[in-house]
Amino acid sequence: MKNTILRTDLKNSFPALKYRDFRYFWFGQSISLVGTWIQITALQWFVYTITKSALLLGLLGVAQFGPVLFFSLFAGVLVDRYPRKQIIVFAQTAAMIQALLLSLIVFFGHHAYWEIFALSVLSGLINAVDTPARQSFVPEIVPKNELRSAIGLNMVVFNSAKIIGPALAALLLTQLHPSFLFLLNGISFLPAIILIQRIRIKNPAIRRDQEKVLSEIYKGFIHIRRSPTMLSTVLALFILSTFLMNFYVIIPIYAVDVLKQSVGGYGILMSALGIGSLVGSFLIASGGKEGNHMRRLFTCAFLDSLLFVSLNFVHSLALTVALLIMIGFLTIVFLSTANLTLQLNTSDAFRGRIMSIYSFSLLGTTPIGNLIAGAITENFGAGMGFLICGVITSVLMLIVFVSFFEKS
Repeated sequence: MKNTILRTDLKNSFPALKYRDFRYFWFGQSISLVGTWIQITALQWFVYTITKSALLLGLLGVAQFGPVLFFSLFAGVLVDRYPRKQIIVFAQTAAMIQALLLSLIVFFGHHAYWEIFALSVLSGLINAVDTPARQSFVPEIVPKNELRSAIGLNMVVFNSAKIIGPALAALLLTQLHPSFLFLLNGISFLPAIILIQRIRIKNPAIRRDQEKVLSEIYKGFIHIRRSPTMLSTVLALFILSTFLMNFYVIIPIYAVDVLKQSVGGYGILMSALGIGSLVGSFLIASGGKEGNHMRRLFTCAFLDSLLFVSLNFVHSLALTVALLIMIGFLTIVFLSTANLTLQLNTSDAFRGRIMSIYSFSLLGTTPIGNLIAGAITENFGAGMGFLICGVITSVLMLIVFVSFFEKS
């Protein structure tokens, strides 16, 4: 009886969980994403122990994110042409094989940096296809009026995995060889693949009229340009992702140089971001009133940029933690709102391409944003890094904001 009441309360609090197919998708991703973050954390540690090179560790990040920058737009065409369920199963299977290969070469000691780099590039290529496929698959398994809850629940999974995965990896690395952690990640894809296979899609959203790939990518951009709402959302996402979502570059230096903290203080700051993100994810997932998406989008962006600017004037660990919790919260609400806005304003025929542009704007600009933030921080200090990035964001966001209301 208590279990029945608990399940009912959960479905009332998070409406998307009422749908069987979404539950299969969500539970599968819950397991595989924890495994993914275990592997990411263990791989960073392992590469640094065998190379002792920060540069080679940085290049590993380029290997993981570079394919998203170069191939996500082409992946969007693929996602629109073929059944998304099959693409996700293929991508998750490929990710499982990648993890198992990594586990084998590390376990037997027949590994070199270039082999790990190549497997990381493969992981990036898989993500370039998997991310837009999963994003555009959600509207096929929940009705449009529950999209906000579904997107929020996906954010809950992602942010929970970012907290749980690295913590588990750190614990397991004290007892196990890294190869076993990569094996664990490979195994974690099995429940996701099995559960996705059980999802029933009556009329998969695929396009029968196919043109040249570049022509289809171009039409995706035209589709966005014709909608002031979608165009403003993509531009806002591009700005925030490039100039504000570079926490991982500035925070380590800020912790040491400004707050005079060691690795423990750095961990507290990163946890603060994660806590804020998780709270924001639960808020979005719980549904509630939709409100004005564009007002929420711009409000979150402006407040985020102001908080970034304020960090230049803060020298207290406690106050910094409070500000980072708010930044994590606002950032995740912004990203969820951007995702929801694009999903609601596009058609199934363009959804794969639109979500590939979302992925490109969100993840593909990471190397560019990190380079900009790194250069500013290197020359002017961590506090000024936050201030300059915050000012640039607020100015560019104001331009987009004014342009949007002139067109709408």
